[in-house]
Amino acid sequence: MNKLLIIVLIAAVMHSCAQKPQSVSKPQEHISVAFDADSAYHFAAEQVSFGPRVPGSTSHRLCAEYLEHTLQRFADTVIVQHGSMPSYNGTPMPVRNIIAAFNPSATPRVMLSAHYDTRPWADQEQEQEKWHTPIDGANDGASGVAVLLEIARQLREMNTTKGIDIMLWDAEDSGTPQFEYSANHDSWCLGSQYWALHKHKAGYEAQCGILLDMVGAPDAQFQLEQHSRQYANHILKEVWKTARRLGYGDIFTDKHAYPITDDHYYLNQAGIPTIDIIHYDDIRGFGSYWHTTSDNMDHISRHTLGAVGTTVLDFITNR
Repeated sequence: MNKLLIIVLIAAVMHSCAQKPQSVSKPQEHISVAFDADSAYHFAAEQVSFGPRVPGSTSHRLCAEYLEHTLQRFADTVIVQHGSMPSYNGTPMPVRNIIAAFNPSATPRVMLSAHYDTRPWADQEQEQEKWHTPIDGANDGASGVAVLLEIARQLREMNTTKGIDIMLWDAEDSGTPQFEYSANHDSWCLGSQYWALHKHKAGYEAQCGILLDMVGAPDAQFQLEQHSRQYANHILKEVWKTARRLGYGDIFTDKHAYPITDDHYYLNQAGIPTIDIIHYDDIRGFGSYWHTTSDNMDHISRHTLGAVGTTVLDFITNR
């Protein structure tokens, strides 16, 4: 081998050894989350202790103040949005939405929401004399809010850097009672309707929305609701995949549910792709105590609260 060839080979080897090794991208580490179901149960009981939270009532005002002050302990900013919407019979309905933000300037943003008001009428009772009785709304109202309050507490503990908004809607459950007729077909979800027309922040956008409604019953099942499939199917699939990975596949089922009129419908119409985690099954519908005087803390399960809260917190933390 001639000297020139040897010199060239040595130079090539030295150049090769001097090259930096190519970096290998590591898979993103999964962050474990801790959701305290006992704490969520406490948050539900606190709301119910005020009594029925019918818009315009003292109980409603006191509970709204409690929710606002509680979120102020956890979130970076909290605002209260006041407004009015026509009720089922045309009279003005006061609206008081409570909006909490983590890292308000961060993008993209995730919207988590639930309604905190309760049904003014127990119009699903068999006994007619109970129809005009306001309900406690432990499941239908307090459960979703309770999960979000505990998520807010955990986000503060985690010192999250993500852009997350928690929105508590008012006047969701004052739609036309069963014993009356109304031509107003949009008499439900007045708080989210108001927000869709008057967003709290000009140009507000969220990449993802999750609505929680009736998420505390011991026999709860959550199906793939049609509006969620239509507007935000990719989010729906990922949340249900997260639930199955965490061992909650018996609660988050693969059955399809009919379209449900809920706050998420109006949020989707406002351009926020939003799914609805809502108690519903083909046989029992929304549950035997739905819109009755039996919707109280006796029908709230720590396990169900924990399943929903752990799933949502895991999803938003690791997405």
